[in-house]
Amino acid sequence: MSRVSEQLTELVKLMVDQPEEVFVEELRDEVGVKLDLTVAEDDLGKVIGRQGRTARALRCVLASRETQRDTEYELEILD
Repeated sequence: MSRVSEQLTELVKLMVDQPEEVFVEELRDEVGVKLDLTVAEDDLGKVIGRQGRTARALRCVLASRETQRDTEYELEILD
């Protein structure tokens, strides 16, 4: 697991009620890195946020990492 995946995991664990249910799977390809985020069903709303604001903020954090590492990150929140 890369440093970005670890940091995303720690950030999301701080947001949810069941941090032991937070998992990030990292899939690399020629374009970049896809991060599949899985949380407990009860915490899904907290990670997505109202009108997707929290999910957008998480993607914004990843976008800032793109410019530092020249790697494209895609976040998918799985239910």
